Amino acid sequence: MSNKLIIYQADNGAIELKGDIENETAWASQKEMAEIFGVTTQNITIHLKQIFKDNELEEKATCKESLQVQKEGNRSVKRKIKEYNLDVMIAVGYRINSVIGTKFRKWATKTLKQHIIQGFTINPSRIEQNYTNFMQAVDEVKILTSNNTLLKTDDVLALIKSFAHTWFSLESFDEDKLPKGGLTKQDIQLESSALYEAVAQLKQGLIANNQATQLFAQEKKKDTLAGIFGNVFQSVFGEDAYPTIEEKAAHLLYFIVKNHPFNDGNKRTGAFAFIWFLQKAQLDFRAKITPEALTAITLLIAQSDPADKDKVIGLVVVLLTGNHHE
Repeated sequence: MSNKLIIYQADNGAIELKGDIENETAWASQKEMAEIFGVTTQNITIHLKQIFKDNELEEKATCKESLQVQKEGNRSVKRKIKEYNLDVMIAVGYRINSVIGTKFRKWATKTLKQHIIQGFTINPSRIEQNYTNFMQAVDEVKILTSNNTLLKTDDVLALIKSFAHTWFSLESFDEDKLPKGGLTKQDIQLESSALYEAVAQLKQGLIANNQATQLFAQEKKKDTLAGIFGNVFQSVFGEDAYPTIEEKAAHLLYFIVKNHPFNDGNKRTGAFAFIWFLQKAQLDFRAKITPEALTAITLLIAQSDPADKDKVIGLVVVLLTGNHHE
């Protein structure tokens, strides 16, 4: 991660970070924290000592040394400087006795209250940068999930986030213009026996944790899952019916969820088989399909009209590819 971040405090008291943050934190030196909160570095030092003394935070886990090169006349001088992560900045902000510190505490308390009451918080400045895409995604997911009472707030938000990274448009959904094909063509050889084995391991784990019974993933009719697996890999006139990894994965999820091959656990097994297949195909999906988004899309499939099969399959392909074709 680059440390070339501009860190400052906004008028409302919020700590703002400008720059790309690949990891879920940021680092600041004592001098930078002093500038953020409008106090001296000695003030910061006092608070840091107390924070670590009180075991509020662990110094080793929140502090690192960074080598900085500074010009002093004609010389380049290397110095090791301690930097502290975002957890430390927040802890310091709650202890600082200054006008800016008070602003920060008011903002942080308001934000925490919003998160507790609403179940989520929103960074307006981040949304403003991609406002059109964000609002489009919100409207689309609202409509898609409007009749689904099983979806939780966090799952819907995860789905919104996933769709916000695509070119998905509601018009494309309404006019059935979602992609018919994926992007990743790959010759992958898999046997249904491997999926059966993986599902059996899943079942054992769930039963051990009291999250399932023996009815979980128990086929209503022998070899039904093998039949679904065969359909995903079927050929038509010598060509794969579903030629790309994205199409195969989407159909595997859809068929298991909608065909109800098991006495119990069709949705969970479908979601598991979907991820299992993507991993076997070595398709990088983790940034696109979060656990919450997978939960949401699985529930959407479960409650969708069978007549909308192609549309729903298209949604899954959109999530995996990040675009759509006109």
